[in-house]
Amino acid sequence: MNRPTRRTGLFLVIMGAIFWGVGGTVAQKLFQQDVIQVNWLVTTRLLIAGFLLLTVQFFGKDRSQILGVWKKSRAAVSLLIFGILGMLAVQYTYMASINHGNAAVATLLQYLAPVMIIIYLVLRKQTIFTQRDLLTVSLALVGCFFLLTNGSISQLSVPGLAIVWGILSGIALAFYTLYAVPLLKQYDSLVIVGWAMIIGGFALSFIHPPWQVDVSSITTETYLYLLFVILFGTMIAFWFYIESLQSLSPKETSLLSSLEPLAAVLTTVIWLEEPFGFFQWVGTACIIGMILLLALSNKPSSKTRHSFKNKKPLRVS
Repeated sequence: MNRPTRRTGLFLVIMGAIFWGVGGTVAQKLFQQDVIQVNWLVTTRLLIAGFLLLTVQFFGKDRSQILGVWKKSRAAVSLLIFGILGMLAVQYTYMASINHGNAAVATLLQYLAPVMIIIYLVLRKQTIFTQRDLLTVSLALVGCFFLLTNGSISQLSVPGLAIVWGILSGIALAFYTLYAVPLLKQYDSLVIVGWAMIIGGFALSFIHPPWQVDVSSITTETYLYLLFVILFGTMIAFWFYIESLQSLSPKETSLLSSLEPLAAVLTTVIWLEEPFGFFQWVGTACIIGMILLLALSNKPSSKTRHSFKNKKPLRVS
């Protein structure tokens, strides 16, 4: 199989990031129609996307890993924990934040995960707090203040529940990122993410079975939105991101993936006509600036380099 060209890699990562961002906005549209519930969408999205990712692994990569991950008890237990406390937690909190607020704020709050990882590693004394970290945390805090208040200290511009779920989404993503490191050193990303999605979807099925939905109230338009969220906003987005790494460096993909929150904000404001004040745009710029700063200076300190050596990239939205 020929390696994709650099131009192909750029196309894949850009489209993957845009699909991730727009997928959140389309999910918001589904919730606004009062036909699709959060539990059902998360369950269905995880089960279908997980199956499709494993299918890609089966036909395109090392298919032996699909069942091989279950043959080692430690890896199997880690995968179960990752599927429920990592994948399911991230997906549910993110969608709940969208449901109570909007996709723009939910996506930006989720992107606070790197700051939470920095704070966690500093508290665990696995790294030192540098001037670069201070700038990163400052951008995140200032960005959040403007994003959530629009510059007013007397009231929030976003519903409280959306903020709570969004912060929980950032915490879940931080755990998701750190916990997956050992698994990703042994197995392909498609295998780990595919199984984690299926595990998370299966677990949530006990609370909201995917077949419990009023099909008569689902229009053709709703089906198209569902198709986009599950196929383009989840499976294809992740697949494109992974494939782009065959011709681009991890730093380049990290930089270009900052298009995700920008796509979420623009589609939320322009397509769904959500109000977005001047200071919220300032907050958005601060958070995107934080993402770019982290991507440009993607060099772990000597105390943490061993933890992330050979770490394969992992994304989720």
